[in-house]
Amino acid sequence: MTSSHQCGRDRLYAGCVKIAVLASGSGTILDAMVKEGIEISLVLVDRPCGAEDLAIGHQIPLSRCYRTDFSDGFDRVGYSARVAKELMESGIELIAMAGYGTVLESPIHEAFPGRILNTHPSLLPAFAGWHAVREALAFGVRVTGCTVHLATLAVDAGPILAQEAVKVEIDDTEESLHERIKRVERVLYPATLWQFSQFLAGGARGNFFDFQRRLLARDVAPPASQSDIRSES
Repeated sequence: MTSSHQCGRDRLYAGCVKIAVLASGSGTILDAMVKEGIEISLVLVDRPCGAEDLAIGHQIPLSRCYRTDFSDGFDRVGYSARVAKELMESGIELIAMAGYGTVLESPIHEAFPGRILNTHPSLLPAFAGWHAVREALAFGVRVTGCTVHLATLAVDAGPILAQEAVKVEIDDTEESLHERIKRVERVLYPATLWQFSQFLAGGARGNFFDFQRRLLARDVAPPASQSDIRSES
Protein backbone atom coordinates (compact mmCIF):
# COMPACT_ATOMS: atom_id res chain seq x y z
CA MET A 1 0.00 0.00 0.00
CA THR A 2 1.26 3.49 -0.81
CA SER A 3 1.77 6.18 1.78
CA SER A 4 -0.96 8.30 0.14
CA HIS A 5 -3.52 5.53 0.81
CA GLN A 6 -2.45 5.36 4.44
CA CYS A 7 -2.52 9.13 4.87
CA GLY A 8 -6.00 9.43 3.37
CA ARG A 9 -7.41 6.66 5.54
CA ASP A 10 -5.89 7.98 8.76
CA ARG A 11 -7.40 11.45 8.28
CA LEU A 12 -10.88 10.04 7.79
CA TYR A 13 -10.57 7.50 10.59
CA ALA A 14 -9.48 10.25 12.96
CA GLY A 15 -13.21 11.01 13.27
CA CYS A 16 -13.09 14.49 11.76
CA VAL A 17 -16.56 14.20 10.20
CA LYS A 18 -19.37 11.98 11.47
CA ILE A 19 -21.25 10.48 8.51
CA ALA A 20 -24.76 9.01 8.48
CA VAL A 21 -26.12 6.88 5.65
CA LEU A 22 -29.88 6.98 5.02
CA ALA A 23 -31.17 3.82 3.33
CA SER A 24 -34.39 1.99 2.49
CA GLY A 25 -33.29 -0.95 0.35
CA SER A 26 -30.73 -3.72 0.08
CA GLY A 27 -27.85 -1.53 1.26
CA THR A 28 -25.46 -2.16 -1.65
CA ILE A 29 -24.26 1.46 -1.65
CA LEU A 30 -23.74 1.35 2.12
CA ASP A 31 -21.78 -1.87 1.70
CA ALA A 32 -19.63 -0.29 -1.03
CA MET A 33 -18.84 2.68 1.23
CA VAL A 34 -17.77 0.46 4.11
CA LYS A 35 -15.69 -1.76 1.85
CA GLU A 36 -13.90 1.32 0.53
CA GLY A 37 -12.80 2.12 4.07
CA ILE A 38 -15.23 4.94 4.87
CA GLU A 39 -16.19 5.08 8.53
CA ILE A 40 -19.97 5.37 8.93
CA SER A 41 -21.20 6.62 12.30
CA LEU A 42 -24.91 5.83 11.86
CA VAL A 43 -27.27 4.07 9.47
CA LEU A 44 -30.85 5.38 9.52
CA VAL A 45 -33.67 3.50 7.76
CA ASP A 46 -37.28 4.49 7.15
CA ARG A 47 -38.62 0.90 6.85
CA PRO A 48 -37.52 -2.71 7.40
CA CYS A 49 -34.86 -3.43 4.77
CA GLY A 50 -31.65 -5.24 3.95
CA ALA A 51 -29.56 -2.21 4.97
CA GLU A 52 -30.43 -3.01 8.59
CA ASP A 53 -28.70 -6.38 8.41
CA LEU A 54 -25.66 -4.82 6.72
CA ALA A 55 -25.39 -2.16 9.42
CA ILE A 56 -25.55 -4.84 12.12
CA GLY A 57 -23.04 -7.01 10.26
CA HIS A 58 -20.62 -4.09 9.95
CA GLN A 59 -21.25 -3.11 13.60
CA ILE A 60 -22.57 0.33 12.69
CA PRO A 61 -25.11 1.99 15.03
CA LEU A 62 -28.60 1.66 13.54
CA SER A 63 -31.60 3.97 13.86
CA ARG A 64 -34.96 2.48 12.89
CA CYS A 65 -36.73 5.74 12.18
CA TYR A 66 -39.65 3.93 10.56
CA ARG A 67 -42.22 5.71 8.50
CA THR A 68 -45.65 4.31 9.45
CA ASP A 69 -47.81 6.32 7.05
CA PHE A 70 -47.56 5.90 3.26
CA SER A 71 -50.85 7.63 2.47
CA ASP A 72 -51.42 10.94 0.67
CA GLY A 73 -51.87 12.54 4.10
CA PHE A 74 -48.36 11.64 5.25
CA ASP A 75 -46.88 14.36 7.47
CA ARG A 76 -43.66 14.76 5.49
CA VAL A 77 -42.51 17.85 7.37
CA GLY A 78 -43.09 16.25 10.75
CA TYR A 79 -41.27 13.08 9.74
CA SER A 80 -38.37 15.13 8.33
CA ALA A 81 -38.10 16.96 11.65
CA ARG A 82 -37.99 13.61 13.45
CA VAL A 83 -35.15 12.38 11.20
CA ALA A 84 -33.24 15.65 11.62
CA LYS A 85 -33.57 15.44 15.41
CA GLU A 86 -32.28 11.85 15.44
CA LEU A 87 -29.27 12.78 13.32
CA MET A 88 -28.43 15.90 15.33
CA GLU A 89 -28.67 14.00 18.62
CA SER A 90 -26.18 11.49 17.19
CA GLY A 91 -23.73 14.29 16.36
CA ILE A 92 -23.95 13.69 12.61
CA GLU A 93 -22.23 16.25 10.39
CA LEU A 94 -22.63 14.79 6.88
CA ILE A 95 -25.45 12.74 5.34
CA ALA A 96 -25.26 10.32 2.42
CA MET A 97 -28.60 9.30 0.92
CA ALA A 98 -28.28 5.72 -0.33
CA GLY A 99 -31.51 4.58 -1.93
CA TYR A 100 -33.59 6.36 0.73
CA GLY A 101 -37.25 6.03 -0.24
CA THR A 102 -38.71 9.07 1.51
CA VAL A 103 -38.32 12.56 0.07
CA LEU A 104 -37.50 14.77 3.05
CA GLU A 105 -38.74 18.31 3.57
CA SER A 106 -37.26 21.58 4.84
CA PRO A 107 -36.37 20.56 8.45
CA ILE A 108 -33.56 18.26 7.27
CA HIS A 109 -32.16 20.86 4.87
CA GLU A 110 -32.30 23.57 7.53
CA ALA A 111 -30.46 21.32 9.99
CA PHE A 112 -27.79 20.18 7.47
CA PRO A 113 -27.47 22.91 4.83
CA GLY A 114 -25.14 21.84 2.02
CA ARG A 115 -24.27 18.63 3.87
CA ILE A 116 -26.60 16.07 2.26
CA LEU A 117 -25.24 13.99 -0.64
CA ASN A 118 -27.30 11.91 -3.02
CA THR A 119 -26.77 9.93 -6.20
CA HIS A 120 -28.85 9.70 -9.38
CA PRO A 121 -28.70 7.28 -12.36
CA SER A 122 -28.25 9.87 -15.12
CA LEU A 123 -26.01 12.74 -16.09
CA LEU A 124 -28.01 15.49 -14.43
CA PRO A 125 -29.66 17.78 -15.29
CA ALA A 126 -30.80 15.27 -17.93
CA PHE A 127 -33.46 12.77 -16.87
CA ALA A 128 -34.19 13.90 -13.35
CA GLY A 129 -36.88 12.04 -11.44
CA TRP A 130 -37.80 8.46 -10.62
CA HIS A 131 -37.55 6.87 -14.10
CA ALA A 132 -34.21 8.21 -15.32
CA VAL A 133 -32.93 4.98 -16.89
CA ARG A 134 -36.22 4.20 -18.63
CA GLU A 135 -36.44 7.75 -20.00
CA ALA A 136 -32.84 7.72 -21.24
CA LEU A 137 -33.54 4.56 -23.23
CA ALA A 138 -36.82 5.92 -24.59
CA PHE A 139 -35.12 9.14 -25.70
CA GLY A 140 -32.44 7.18 -27.53
CA VAL A 141 -29.35 8.67 -25.92
CA ARG A 142 -26.06 6.86 -26.53
CA VAL A 143 -24.46 7.96 -23.26
CA THR A 144 -25.96 8.31 -19.80
CA GLY A 145 -24.30 7.83 -16.42
CA CYS A 146 -24.26 8.55 -12.72
CA THR A 147 -24.29 11.85 -10.82
CA VAL A 148 -23.36 12.55 -7.20
CA HIS A 149 -24.90 15.83 -6.09
CA LEU A 150 -25.95 17.86 -3.08
CA ALA A 151 -29.56 17.22 -2.18
CA THR A 152 -31.88 20.22 -2.04
CA LEU A 153 -35.60 20.77 -1.54
CA ALA A 154 -35.97 20.58 -5.32
CA VAL A 155 -35.43 16.90 -6.15
CA ASP A 156 -32.36 16.12 -8.34
CA ALA A 157 -31.63 19.83 -8.74
CA GLY A 158 -28.74 20.43 -6.33
CA PRO A 159 -25.14 21.30 -7.21
CA ILE A 160 -23.29 18.51 -9.01
CA LEU A 161 -20.21 17.14 -7.23
CA ALA A 162 -19.15 14.33 -9.57
CA GLN A 163 -20.30 12.53 -12.71
CA GLU A 164 -19.23 9.53 -14.73
CA ALA A 165 -20.53 8.49 -18.14
CA VAL A 166 -21.91 5.05 -19.02
CA LYS A 167 -22.31 3.99 -22.66
CA VAL A 168 -25.75 2.79 -23.73
CA GLU A 169 -25.46 -0.48 -25.64
CA ILE A 170 -27.71 -1.20 -28.62
CA ASP A 171 -29.33 -4.20 -26.88
CA ASP A 172 -29.67 -2.63 -23.44
CA THR A 173 -32.80 -3.12 -21.38
CA GLU A 174 -33.72 -0.88 -18.47
CA GLU A 175 -32.42 -3.56 -16.11
CA SER A 176 -29.08 -4.16 -17.86
CA LEU A 177 -28.32 -0.46 -18.23
CA HIS A 178 -29.30 0.29 -14.65
CA GLU A 179 -27.03 -2.48 -13.38
CA ARG A 180 -24.00 -1.02 -15.22
CA ILE A 181 -24.82 2.42 -13.83
CA LYS A 182 -24.99 0.92 -10.34
CA ARG A 183 -21.50 -0.57 -10.77
CA VAL A 184 -20.18 2.91 -11.54
CA GLU A 185 -22.17 4.39 -8.66
CA ARG A 186 -20.61 2.02 -6.14
CA VAL A 187 -17.19 3.43 -6.99
CA LEU A 188 -17.99 7.09 -7.71
CA TYR A 189 -20.21 7.72 -4.69
CA PRO A 190 -17.79 6.48 -1.98
CA ALA A 191 -14.90 8.37 -3.61
CA THR A 192 -16.92 11.60 -3.74
CA LEU A 193 -18.18 11.15 -0.18
CA TRP A 194 -14.60 10.78 1.01
CA GLN A 195 -13.51 13.89 -0.89
CA PHE A 196 -16.43 15.93 0.46
CA SER A 197 -15.79 14.77 4.02
CA GLN A 198 -12.20 15.96 3.68
CA PHE A 199 -13.48 19.27 2.31
CA LEU A 200 -15.68 19.71 5.40
CA ALA A 201 -12.93 18.57 7.77
CA GLY A 202 -10.70 21.30 6.34
CA GLY A 203 -13.31 23.97 7.07
CA ALA A 204 -15.10 23.91 3.67
CA ARG A 205 -13.11 26.93 2.55
CA GLY A 206 -13.35 27.97 -1.07
CA ASN A 207 -14.80 25.91 -3.88
CA PHE A 208 -15.22 22.12 -3.68
CA PHE A 209 -13.99 21.66 -7.26
CA ASP A 210 -10.82 23.59 -6.48
CA PHE A 211 -10.39 21.34 -3.45
CA GLN A 212 -10.78 18.25 -5.67
CA ARG A 213 -8.10 19.58 -8.02
CA ARG A 214 -5.73 20.15 -5.10
CA LEU A 215 -6.33 16.57 -3.93
CA LEU A 216 -5.52 15.26 -7.40
CA ALA A 217 -2.45 17.47 -7.63
CA ARG A 218 -1.17 16.00 -4.36
CA ASP A 219 -2.13 12.52 -5.55
CA VAL A 220 -3.98 11.82 -2.29
CA ALA A 221 -5.98 8.60 -2.66
CA PRO A 222 -9.30 7.67 -1.01
CA PRO A 223 -9.17 5.39 2.03
CA ALA A 224 -8.00 1.85 1.40
CA SER A 225 -10.51 -0.92 0.95
CA GLN A 226 -11.22 -3.28 3.81
CA SER A 227 -9.35 -6.04 1.95
CA ASP A 228 -6.24 -3.84 1.87
CA ILE A 229 -6.62 -3.11 5.59
CA ARG A 230 -6.98 -6.80 6.43
CA SER A 231 -3.90 -7.66 4.39
CA GLU A 232 -1.81 -5.38 6.63
CA SER A 233 -2.82 -7.10 9.85
